[in-house]
Amino acid sequence: MAKAAKNAISPTRQENYPEWYQQVIKAADLAENSPVRGCMVIKPWGWAIWENMQRVLDRMFKETGHENAYFPLFIPLSFLQKEADHVEGFAKECAVVTHHRLEPGPDGLLRPAPSSLLEEPLIVRPTSETIIGSLYAQWVQSYRDLPILINQWANVVRWEMRTRLFLRTTEFLWQEGHTAHATAEEAQAETDKMLGVYATFAEEYMAMPVIRGEKTAGERFPGAVSTFAIEAMMQDRKALQAGTSHFLGQNFSKAQQIKFQDQNGTEQFAWTTSWGVSTRLVGGLIMTHSDDDGLILPPRLAPKHIVMLPIYRSAEERGPVLEYVNSLKRELEDQKYDGEPVRVIIDDRDLRGGEKNWHHVKRGVPLRAEVGPRDIADNAVFLSRRDTGEKQKMSRADLVQTIDTLLADIQTGLFERALKMREAHTQEINTLDDFRAYFTPQNAKDPEIHGGFALCHWHDDPAVDELLKELKVTIRCIPLDAPQEAGKCVITGKPSARRVLFAKAY
Repeated sequence: MAKAAKNAISPTRQENYPEWYQQVIKAADLAENSPVRGCMVIKPWGWAIWENMQRVLDRMFKETGHENAYFPLFIPLSFLQKEADHVEGFAKECAVVTHHRLEPGPDGLLRPAPSSLLEEPLIVRPTSETIIGSLYAQWVQSYRDLPILINQWANVVRWEMRTRLFLRTTEFLWQEGHTAHATAEEAQAETDKMLGVYATFAEEYMAMPVIRGEKTAGERFPGAVSTFAIEAMMQDRKALQAGTSHFLGQNFSKAQQIKFQDQNGTEQFAWTTSWGVSTRLVGGLIMTHSDDDGLILPPRLAPKHIVMLPIYRSAEERGPVLEYVNSLKRELEDQKYDGEPVRVIIDDRDLRGGEKNWHHVKRGVPLRAEVGPRDIADNAVFLSRRDTGEKQKMSRADLVQTIDTLLADIQTGLFERALKMREAHTQEINTLDDFRAYFTPQNAKDPEIHGGFALCHWHDDPAVDELLKELKVTIRCIPLDAPQEAGKCVITGKPSARRVLFAKAY
């Protein structure tokens, strides 16, 4: 009887996917829960991944004409109340500041000082449309002041009952773009452009294939005219909304009085947009690529591209081995991948070789190069790929000359593997029985295993909502590339003009 394969992560994806996800984060030392319920501490390796995401996205925003600024963490309650749909959408998630000072109580314990009650409660930023809009109203007087194209990197707070590291936390990090335009056409073009920026980032940097689409009315951002999103499939076949871009029309500009004189001297309300991605992208990265041995990182976002693991058994061997790996490190850092120097680390900690090797496997470093006295004699390294597990002895010269090709191959391979997985679990469904079966767990012992993505005709009807709630399925989006196609709603049988994307989701 063959021995069961041993994995670094327990349980495996098939055994318990939600717990596997938590264990990958722990094994890679990405983050941990904080003393504040629902909040997380992002540790150095996890922060380095987020920093790389920030760096790339920030460049892409600036290349499309945007500037960075910063706005207050606190928002007066009255600002949210100006836009009815907006306040209704966020009311249940808001953290509220009501006092500005503490004092000892009769029991000696600190409490909010009754005399410090604020005249108006302040909301801890759940999103910034309202306060940014109030400032845009001051900044905009003429059509010459438009467009305003601003992004901010910030933290936000949305009071969550059920949290999961990176995917859904009470406090999380994000960027939020807020723009104001003279015409609806300009604002809609901005909305489309930023959706494209997010899709490009997801596919070309995260190696995560996405579907671009428009949200249905029931899934729109509160107060938006239309919301667009990118949706990705995780390895448990659930969808992850990985970025959103909102066309706000004139709803917020009317609420916040963002007005300007046009070329004819006529007063007009500006047309606005907002768009954002958050640290849930790190969660998406984990769930798209990682395996039962831990994290797998696409090279374009990996904090380190290759780790050098010196191997020696004595002080006499140590000197030559370290001299070799240090000189090789310098050679590799002289090479370019993705327009930047190759990122190299040497791990010479006093640990057993196997322990060090597994440490970097679990952290997802794309390449590992072991170097011992025999490798030095052959002017070579023993190279391992994290994505495929392939191992080979390679000459030093070949490694230096092909490091960029190796990393590019890993990046491409991860995207193609994820795309193949999504295509294998996406299906057009035309009958209610098939729809139910597709989203019903296929194994009572494995409740996470279900169909995946379903492309179905849909008609907006309360009966649809009832069934979706029962099956824990949502309409993710109306794919932008969905053709006009007459059909009947898979749930109600009523007429439908095109298919929408259904899935279970995070």
